[in-house]
Amino acid sequence: MQLYPLLFEPNLHTVVWGGNQLKPYKGLTPSDEPIGESWEVSAVPTSTSIITNGEWKGKDLISVINEHPDEILGEKVNEKYHGKLPLLVKFIDAKRDLSIQVHPNDEMAMREHGKMGKSEMWYIIKADEGAHLYAGFKQKITPYEYQKRVEDGSITEVLADHQVKPGDVFYLPAGRVHAICGGILLAEVQQSSDVTYRIFDYNRPGMDGKPRELHTELAAKALDYHVEKNYRTEYSETSDKAVQIIDSPYFDVRVMEINQPMHRNLIKYDSFIISMCIAGDCKIRIRSTQDEITLKEGHSTLIPACIADYDVIPLNGTSKLLDAFIDNKVRSIPHKVTRFLHIIQK
Repeated sequence: MQLYPLLFEPNLHTVVWGGNQLKPYKGLTPSDEPIGESWEVSAVPTSTSIITNGEWKGKDLISVINEHPDEILGEKVNEKYHGKLPLLVKFIDAKRDLSIQVHPNDEMAMREHGKMGKSEMWYIIKADEGAHLYAGFKQKITPYEYQKRVEDGSITEVLADHQVKPGDVFYLPAGRVHAICGGILLAEVQQSSDVTYRIFDYNRPGMDGKPRELHTELAAKALDYHVEKNYRTEYSETSDKAVQIIDSPYFDVRVMEINQPMHRNLIKYDSFIISMCIAGDCKIRIRSTQDEITLKEGHSTLIPACIADYDVIPLNGTSKLLDAFIDNKVRSIPHKVTRFLHIIQK
């Protein structure tokens, strides 16, 4: 089997706060459905990505990873995460405010749900004038005050409120209170988990007309009340270079804006690469096999670990991509990858 970059069917989720930008962003026919999320690369069993290209067209991502876990995930990723893809990436279109929420860490999520915890990051793609989001507390509060403010609806008064613009980045470790607010289109990289604790949802009904479930008590156990001086991630934008914007225990994320072909040799990380095309179509060409895909704006690809040496070629002047992977800091190429490369180069 010759591995290749995987492309996926649209995986769109309708939600009460969703907007109308995701379908046109992905080149699909617009509709009035309130679509809030596009699950770009997902191995969450309840909403798994389906492959649209190559020999595995029509197969689900979980099944394909099960067939070739070392080669697709990377040896160290496969070993650490027991054959499971540890990341989930999404595009999110918030026409209205999302609920105030928090996510559990690995320990609590495993104890309560038998699932992975959920740390995540946001990269702002578009923002209406005056658009904002909540991330973290702006002042120290007690668990008792938290409970009272949830009850009387004043919880947002103690949250750090951030005006946003395209290119802004926020890291949200498990335990940090947060909410995306209306008028924002963003890319999200997160641990592969669907566990969310809603703290406050503005007393509004869900898609079924009934109030959405709140998880006040679980949220209280998950919350980190620590106050940070700055919740926004600072970085310097540089053209034609992959700029690291997140280096966390759970994922490494880099952004690059290119107007000429760029070589990306990421074999040393012993990890799959998820590349999200934020703007401007491009081609991705694998050096060892010469396999090539067109990655369109608003779409994403998963590049197997053992072929993560490739060129990115912008097609219409400039392309912007967000890359997410697990940084294993491998000093040498794993034996299985070396053997695979030797075989396909013969």
